Amino acid sequence: MIIALISDVHSNWEALQAVWEEVKKADAILCMGDLVGYGASPNEVVEFVRGQMEKRTFLCVRGNHDNAIAFGADWGFNPYAREAVRWHQWVMSIENLEFLRRLPVRQLFTDDAGRSYLLIHGSPRAPLDEYLFPWLPESEFRAVLSYVKQDDLIVGHTHVPMLKLVGDRRVINPGGVGQPRDGDWRAAYAVINTEEEPPDNVEFRRVEYEVGEAARKIIEAGLPRFLAERLFEGI
Repeated sequence: MIIALISDVHSNWEALQAVWEEVKKADAILCMGDLVGYGASPNEVVEFVRGQMEKRTFLCVRGNHDNAIAFGADWGFNPYAREAVRWHQWVMSIENLEFLRRLPVRQLFTDDAGRSYLLIHGSPRAPLDEYLFPWLPESEFRAVLSYVKQDDLIVGHTHVPMLKLVGDRRVINPGGVGQPRDGDWRAAYAVINTEEEPPDNVEFRRVEYEVGEAARKIIEAGLPRFLAERLFEGI
């Protein structure tokens, strides 16, 4: 079984399409949220995901930007993010906003080998908001996993790829599809191959996409130029 992991698309249609070409034959696709925010193609991204969820194993949880746009909960956001939230609320269809409102905060998945996964955008302690950065001490990951009954925890939110092994359990972050923040501008995702033994059956991958087109759309939409420029730097 091939399981594709994606997260933090952030309304970047070009990045999502490039990743999709790589993962469309996977047996299951797990998404850790933030379909929208920052970028200029929210309706295209959400409608595509809605269509895929209707016809295949595609699980998705709600991220903090999904939540902010769906419910107007943008407190604590920086000025760039807040401006993007309000633009999204203006341009998105009612159907797509309703879809975001219905996304669960947590999802469970079990692969064909019987290994179980908990999908959350942030962390079990603060599902929408807590950042689990790879440089946190191991004690922090042990504390987080104490809230989890499943074998593995899969998260997003930081836009930084990560694999943390704590005993025989893992915390996995595939990185950001639409707005990487690890210094590599290419869209990030990960793949789990259940025919191989954990913990070494996770592969982190990158794919180039039409970053110039994604940036152009942001600028033409009147969104902050910084949101376009950061795409070229992976920050």
